[in-house]
Amino acid sequence: MTTPPRLGPLLDQFDFACERLVGRLRGPLMDSGDGTDTPVGPLTDEEHLWEPVPGCWSVRRRAAGPGPRATHLDGAGDWGRDAAAHPHPWPPPVTTIAWRLSHLTEMLVLRADHTAGSRSATREAHPVHADAAGAVAALESGAAAWRAVLLKADDAALDTVGYCTYPYGSDAEEPFRDIVWWVNQEVLHHGAEIALLRDLHRAGRPD
Repeated sequence: MTTPPRLGPLLDQFDFACERLVGRLRGPLMDSGDGTDTPVGPLTDEEHLWEPVPGCWSVRRRAAGPGPRATHLDGAGDWGRDAAAHPHPWPPPVTTIAWRLSHLTEMLVLRADHTAGSRSATREAHPVHADAAGAVAALESGAAAWRAVLLKADDAALDTVGYCTYPYGSDAEEPFRDIVWWVNQEVLHHGAEIALLRDLHRAGRPD
């Protein structure tokens, strides 16, 4: 299928954002933003779960229960992601790299399913990864699933309200083109946060 011309720039933006984020997490080189490659090591398990300030939201062992100001743990498996029902705590808690990666991955996987899959995937059944390698691999898999959905979208799909039925957002009330834009900004937004946390973690280590 030929990509609709108006989808092309959004698809290119998504590809670049994901490539840049994964490079920032995996290494050995990352895009510095000025056209040069900068060496970077792979995300470690310690860094993945690093809490830069007290009271962070993160992913936690289910047996330990939710963290500060969280009311429950989202996801499936031995680990879950800190969460709270609306209205969310204010001011918003700082979140770890693990939390942000889990949030992004869940969003990509579930939106892909609720657009071109079974339309039955739930937050409660989505696995949460505590290890850095597993979390990064899951992000790459989620990004590939969402990209495959985009490649199947034609002009009619872009204008269809409720083309994506993701149940944790306004997708059922929005044309698909707006959802595509929203997913891009989520990757860009959280990708920048993750990059900053990596910088802060590195700067706080004497070596």
